[in-house]
Amino acid sequence: MSNEDVNDAIGIINRYALAVDTLRWDLFDDVFTHDVEADFGGGAHWHDLASLKRDFDVIHSPFDATQHTIANHQVAVNGDRAHALSYVHGRFIRKLPEGGNMFESSGWYDDRLVRTAAGWRIKDRVCRMIWWGGNPRVLETMPGVTVEPSLTALRAEAAAGRIWFLDATARR
Repeated sequence: MSNEDVNDAIGIINRYALAVDTLRWDLFDDVFTHDVEADFGGGAHWHDLASLKRDFDVIHSPFDATQHTIANHQVAVNGDRAHALSYVHGRFIRKLPEGGNMFESSGWYDDRLVRTAAGWRIKDRVCRMIWWGGNPRVLETMPGVTVEPSLTALRAEAAAGRIWFLDATARR
């Protein structure tokens, strides 16, 4: 595992935040594989890059602003594959007539990355929320969708054996 591989993987994970916060969906081409599996919980699951880009545009365009901060990167590289666990804090701002204009949450990303000819890309992502505050109606940007944020503690997922990064780095 080289420091360059770890730094490149972290750069890809951080580029995701820049893409979302600037609505630059073309940057997703530098972040994800074309056949990405992305599970954001609550039934929000994508099976390819094209639908992820399309739906993220619909979901995020109504916001006045968003800000994603990704930190505490843990990366394990094994040849042309890598696992990463990162913490995320997101803020979402949208003017609403009542209930407040902000929703914020924190959680984690559990990513499986692959080395491609163009560099590291996220092949699989699981995103889970562990805390939220503010007005959940701020997130209701798609017609017919209501949001009731569910919380998933990292320690519970780890105890259940559902964290790829921990599985990949377990001491045997």
